[in-house]
Amino acid sequence: MKWTKFRIKTLTEAEDIIISTLYDIGLEGAQIEDKVPLTAAEKEQMFVDILPETGEDDGIAYLSFFVEEQEDGLLDVNGEKITAEEILKRVKEELDSLRLFTDIGEGTVTVDETEDIDWINNWKEYFHQFYIDDILVIPSWEEIKAEDKDKMVLHIDPGTAFGTGMHETTQLCIRQLRKHITEETKVLDVGTGSGILSILSLMFGAKEAVGTDLDPCAIEAVEENKKANNIPDDKFRVMIGNLITDEEIQEKAGYECYDIVVANILAEVLLGLTPVAVKNLKPGGIYITSGIIDEKEETVAKAVRQAGMEILEITYQGEWVSITARKACNGNA
Repeated sequence: MKWTKFRIKTLTEAEDIIISTLYDIGLEGAQIEDKVPLTAAEKEQMFVDILPETGEDDGIAYLSFFVEEQEDGLLDVNGEKITAEEILKRVKEELDSLRLFTDIGEGTVTVDETEDIDWINNWKEYFHQFYIDDILVIPSWEEIKAEDKDKMVLHIDPGTAFGTGMHETTQLCIRQLRKHITEETKVLDVGTGSGILSILSLMFGAKEAVGTDLDPCAIEAVEENKKANNIPDDKFRVMIGNLITDEEIQEKAGYECYDIVVANILAEVLLGLTPVAVKNLKPGGIYITSGIIDEKEETVAKAVRQAGMEILEITYQGEWVSITARKACNGNA
């Protein structure tokens, strides 16, 4: 499959207006390249665990739009078959109009043809083996070094599902799981993604893990990672659905049958999840949360207390927070 890439050099402050303007002529899904540091809110919303290094912000931005090339050589823009020259002409006209009332910087446009854009695998450029404490995390395309043969090794390929272990929130959860897991532990992993937390729980000695996720891509990612780490099928199963709102998923997951519920999700989601997840826990069960940007710590802590749980520990890494709590032993929550 061939694509034509239209790349615009502009200013960071003009990104939104250019994207909005070009959307009107059929160019969608802009790829943004700039050096603007992420705000706390953006980090929480994006919640990505693989980010390339960027230099100091210079105010320059590049916006790239990709249009698929058809068999006849024409480009398809919202069902309209036109040439690259015609699209370029329209883009330049729109940019010239914008110049009349706002600064868009150079506003230059380059056009390139590229084949078979591998949207799913481009992130592999940034994902290499690394350690979480004494655990070696390694993707399938890299080899284990001789000096690491005796280490605990987690083979992980997230695919299109979230979860490599590089993100601070994931590491916070891993450390808490390791602290509380026993050979009798049954884990409920809400938002399992690639399955990393469940798989490590089983490697730490847990008896069984159940994962839930909204994204069907998690099924394939989990299956591949189970095989890569020799996890038996009966030890870890995944359900697709919303544990917060879907009563069928809640019943399938089961009530008061988990020793640990772990949720590495956004703070806003934890607010709705907490009063539901506490019902999945056994009396005295442990609730491990992360995905909480530091400014949301007290909001989530309040929700945990309101659900009738006792906060045992709050841990930090970078700007991120993990809250670990215990459900009352009398079962009330």
